[in-house]
Amino acid sequence: MTNSDTARATLVFGGTRSGKSRFAEELADRSGLQKIYVATGAAHDSEMADRIHAHQRQRGNSWQTIEEQLDLDSVLSEKCGPGTVVLVDCLTLWLSNMMFAEKDIVEETGKVCETISKLQGPCIFVSNEVGMGIVPENRLSRSFRDAQGRLNQDIAQVSGQVVFVAAGLPLRLKPNTQLDIEL
Repeated sequence: MTNSDTARATLVFGGTRSGKSRFAEELADRSGLQKIYVATGAAHDSEMADRIHAHQRQRGNSWQTIEEQLDLDSVLSEKCGPGTVVLVDCLTLWLSNMMFAEKDIVEETGKVCETISKLQGPCIFVSNEVGMGIVPENRLSRSFRDAQGRLNQDIAQVSGQVVFVAAGLPLRLKPNTQLDIEL
């Protein structure tokens, strides 16, 4: 994979309500390209339905929205092309959907990473950082936290840009510059 391949993918991640989605949407807006929003969340209850509607209102009508909870690599293959920017929000919900569907997370992540290496247009991925808190008390939560950490690492590895957002402030992690350390 060449640097020009990975440069098409950007991972934006951070904690809950960190401003990561807003930052990712602003990146897409600044591109001047046709915007496609891939929503991975599903409204399983009224609270989640309210969250989804709030996000839709916030984005406005300038986005084409595709709802896809599982088959992310197919959507990316079909929609990422010249003249469009695709924003996937979010990988955390996608991972949760995959776990509940009892999919092979390693295999599915591998498919998405392979697709990223072949993107024909820019794509922005939003994901949560869930590993900076306390160790969860139950097995399912620990498994999810671990899988999310591995997913973020894998997507970061194949992305040309990686941005961590905290308190609405972006911190670019990749590409990074070499640090000079005085000993």
